Amino acid sequence: MADTRRLLSYTRRAVEDYEMIKEGDVIAVGISGGKDSLTTLVALSALSRFYPKHFTVKAITVDMGLEGMDFSGVSALCESLGVEYIIHKTDISKIVFDVRKEQNPCSLCAKMRRGALNDAAIRAGCSKVALGHHFDDVVETFMLNLFFEGRIGTFRPVTYLSRCGITVIRPLVYMPEKDVRYFASKAGLPVVKTTCPADGNTEREEMKQLLARLDREHRGLRHRIFGAILRGEIDGFRKVSRLPLEMTDEETEDTGK
Repeated sequence: MADTRRLLSYTRRAVEDYEMIKEGDVIAVGISGGKDSLTTLVALSALSRFYPKHFTVKAITVDMGLEGMDFSGVSALCESLGVEYIIHKTDISKIVFDVRKEQNPCSLCAKMRRGALNDAAIRAGCSKVALGHHFDDVVETFMLNLFFEGRIGTFRPVTYLSRCGITVIRPLVYMPEKDVRYFASKAGLPVVKTTCPADGNTEREEMKQLLARLDREHRGLRHRIFGAILRGEIDGFRKVSRLPLEMTDEETEDTGK
């Protein structure tokens, strides 16, 4: 396994800034098979070995019924980490693509996957679900909401779902996607390529490309947007005394301060 020090630095900072973990928590990591969820799994598994508040990690995959997706590598990773792995089989793909024949399937699919994951977590005795959303996801969601819904907002680092009693946490909110990608590659994580027919053809992918172009033209743009979210204390984010790794240098270089 690759050196986890940088990964744990990002993760522990977010966990402590937003009080994501309490003594005795049983946390289900939602595993899609992508680099983000697998990195979250490794981070929380490593953190559980020394964090002063004791907690247990489980891994849950919502199998949507897509053909050609093999999670045997994920199962082997969980075994090596000593983490229980649960695969929850569903007919989500059939419902979204065959029954409903959705033209814009992502919203319905995401809603159904979240519900299935939360239900599986409750059955597994978990009170919290950890998702793999990272720094870039925060910024992209903020911009998507601004561009397509005309509102200021993004997802929360910690969200309590009163209807099911689950608390959703996002331990990677300070970690840039490039660092997630680097860690996943160096650690040889068993990334499962999705066979979803809608993959890569979404408004989010368009926004990712737009931000990449704007960030090349105005270096540090994503960090400044993220800093504005923190300073504005938008959707549960907080103005912190010390910015996450790299933000201070990036902002200083870009603004000439």
